[in-house]
Amino acid sequence: MKNWLATSIFAIATAFAASASAQTVEIRVQYAQPGLFKETMDEITRQFMAANPNIRVNMLAPPPGYPEILAAHLRDALTGQNPDVGCHGMFNQRVLAERGLAQPLDPFIAADPNWRSYGFTEAALSLGRVGNRQVGLGFSMSMPTIYYNANLVRAAGGDPDRFPDNWDAIIDLARRMNNQAERRTGIFLSWQIVGNWMWQALVSSYGGNQLTDDERQVAFNQAPGQQAIRLLARLVNDAGMPDSNYAAASQDFFGGRLGILIDSSAQLGNIMRTVGQGFPVRTAPMPLPGGAQARLPVGGMACVMLARDAAKQQAAWRFLTFASGPQGATIMVRNTGYVPLTDIPRNTPEMLGNYYRDNPNHAVTLQQMRVARDWYAFPGANGARINDVIRDHLQTVVNRSQQPDAVLARMTTDVQALLPR
Repeated sequence: MKNWLATSIFAIATAFAASASAQTVEIRVQYAQPGLFKETMDEITRQFMAANPNIRVNMLAPPPGYPEILAAHLRDALTGQNPDVGCHGMFNQRVLAERGLAQPLDPFIAADPNWRSYGFTEAALSLGRVGNRQVGLGFSMSMPTIYYNANLVRAAGGDPDRFPDNWDAIIDLARRMNNQAERRTGIFLSWQIVGNWMWQALVSSYGGNQLTDDERQVAFNQAPGQQAIRLLARLVNDAGMPDSNYAAASQDFFGGRLGILIDSSAQLGNIMRTVGQGFPVRTAPMPLPGGAQARLPVGGMACVMLARDAAKQQAAWRFLTFASGPQGATIMVRNTGYVPLTDIPRNTPEMLGNYYRDNPNHAVTLQQMRVARDWYAFPGANGARINDVIRDHLQTVVNRSQQPDAVLARMTTDVQALLPR
């Protein structure tokens, strides 16, 4: 390990020293979710190339989501056609590292003379580690967030300035918002988010884990998971949550027909732009019934280096640190509801300091970062299949075809059978 790192640092340091006179290098970059990131990535690319005239960025067409970009890069690796930089859902970093595709970033960090100036926090960097190696830089971080229509909260007898901080009160408020005659629904939880992110959020908020520490046994069948799946059933049975999806629920929220939408903070920019002056949109943190043990998984996107050519690796590193660093983070936050990897913009008034002051809805995500944990990726070749199994079982709770405790028992058995032996 030490010999590998020392050799890598020497080679990269030499590349840094020679970069000023280097010829133009082209790198291919690909990200997912253009609905959230196209405007952001276009602007980052424009500013990066202006600041780095010897690097040309060829931004490849973005797949619609994280599963699609992962499948594409796993497939392209077989023929050596992968881009030089890939931006993936954080939970997919493990797959890319275990397949030997994501290049370790530790030697680049050690050799970069400007590393400390980027302001990357240790907590945020930890989200890009697999084992003891840094394989990704978090480009954007999100947390589960409650969005609510202040007018509908007030009409239901609630106080928009004091949104409830516990599930019992939230469920009661949502129930009072339901009005079939006016086609109005009280609440929707986006439980279908890729990678079972919201299910992980519910379990973690009660202080639980998906697997045991040795990753050999299911752990979501313990008390926190039991409470989580029963809460999902309560949202359906007591609060009237429909068997729907984010696309339909968001349209209801935009149209003033849904009172409470629980989704990723990543949607904040889109929600604020779409609602416009239609009604006051407020945000609130997720309840943390697990007390001191409660955590919430960080969602979002991490960028990994897939390049193997030395010159392209050097150019890719410059792009990674620009996109995730202060300049890229400022662009990203202003266009979305994500949180940056670096502390510099939020502490610099002209970057994001004044922006956060003037946009309090963004502050909720920052507040919740104190309980952040990783977006868990199941080990082994069946990781993606496990996600599908969990989603399919949760669907039977939401459509009321099965009782939550029975679903949890079957889900435990099915997931246990797919874990590495």
